[in-house]
Amino acid sequence: MLFNTIHFLLFFIIVTLGYFSLGWSGRWRLLLLSSCYFYMIFQPIYILILFSTIVIDYFAGIWLENEQNIHKRKLLLVISLISNIGILAFFKYYNFLNDNLSAILGLVDLKNPIRALDILLPVGLSFHTFQAMSYTIEVYRGNEKAERHFGIYALYVMFYPQLVAGPIERPQNVLHQFHQFHRFDWEKVKSGLFLMAWGLFKKVVIADRLAILVDYCYNSPAERNGLSLLLATFFYTFQIYCDFSGYSEMALGSARVMGFELMENFRSPYFSKSISEFWRRWHISLSTWFRDYLYISLGGNRVAEWRKYFNQFTVFMVSGLWHGAKWTFVIWGCLHGCYLIIAMLRNKYFPQWRLPDNNLGKGLNLISTFILVMLAWVFFRAQNTHDAFLILQKISYFSLSDTLQSPLNGTELLFSVVLIALLLIKDLKFFYVNTRSTLKFVCLMSILAFFIYFLGVFNTNQFIYFQF
Repeated sequence: MLFNTIHFLLFFIIVTLGYFSLGWSGRWRLLLLSSCYFYMIFQPIYILILFSTIVIDYFAGIWLENEQNIHKRKLLLVISLISNIGILAFFKYYNFLNDNLSAILGLVDLKNPIRALDILLPVGLSFHTFQAMSYTIEVYRGNEKAERHFGIYALYVMFYPQLVAGPIERPQNVLHQFHQFHRFDWEKVKSGLFLMAWGLFKKVVIADRLAILVDYCYNSPAERNGLSLLLATFFYTFQIYCDFSGYSEMALGSARVMGFELMENFRSPYFSKSISEFWRRWHISLSTWFRDYLYISLGGNRVAEWRKYFNQFTVFMVSGLWHGAKWTFVIWGCLHGCYLIIAMLRNKYFPQWRLPDNNLGKGLNLISTFILVMLAWVFFRAQNTHDAFLILQKISYFSLSDTLQSPLNGTELLFSVVLIALLLIKDLKFFYVNTRSTLKFVCLMSILAFFIYFLGVFNTNQFIYFQF
């Protein structure tokens, strides 16, 4: 179910009203059933895949907590992780790996005996797989007690606000909240509804409007000139931010209305002054997941210097692969890994090359970081590596004398730029909007509703991160 539809609005109202009219036992049942319905709207049969991983990890958590033998505990954890990763690998990477195997065998004139399969990727599989894995890892490490209530554990994995596109939660933050009885809190309701409205504004007014030019240029880059592709890349930088952060804010908001607090997923990322800072502000739930469960497991910073760089690069390469079974995603991840390693090497061996810590230096660092991130997005959005390199080549030779190729007229382009400017001003100056005043809340909601209705692009565009 898409957040930017009337269907979801009706679903949210019915579920929320029902939630506050029930006792604790009725609430978790309602949320679990409604989450199942929410997921089955996309692909009904794939609820069985989700159910199988829930059953495996539920019992794995209990066995891990009860087992004292360290070798058996490791075996149980490995079985749980292999089950989760195996399901993810089959649905997401089977054809990718098979196609690459065919290409390799073709180099020596051999035919691949393994057939490609017509596999439809379950929506949000990467997100709830990682959330389930965080549970068993935390139980194994002794940081979390195994959840004995099967319904509550199932709800931890399936909670509808963050089921298909995060944030990727940790059991320490969420599980205990499902055991609590949340009383109706008008302040949380106001704050949550405003977050939902702001997230919807970012999606339908900004992201989907910018997508018109982005799709026009990126779907046929050979027919577009460098100036058009540069502007499309600039627009995509904000499209993906508004699309994904908009979803996250709608998720946080819909959960907060019912009294639940999910983790923050974005923190004004385009005001970062380095790549490392960017990843502390962008998709926080995923970047901290890789830090805590992969980077630290590889040794983190407690290893030889060359190994530390290897660990960093590995994490970003895997992060790219996590986003999609395409070489463009892998290259995108590797680029960010290289950015980070080069910065670390510069800081260690050439500290004199660092810009001064004054306003000018900070401004230049901010601009250079933004440019590096924007250029990397080319690989993330391009349909294949050939298109990505073609786009970068054309951008490098762009000319201001080029005729701008765009389905948007001059007024629409100017309006799009104004929206981006307002977004940046909001991120910079008004990071937190206080809704304690009911009058202020009503005014803000009315303004947002007006702009969403009259300026929104309602073409049921799927959120970008649903494909992951």
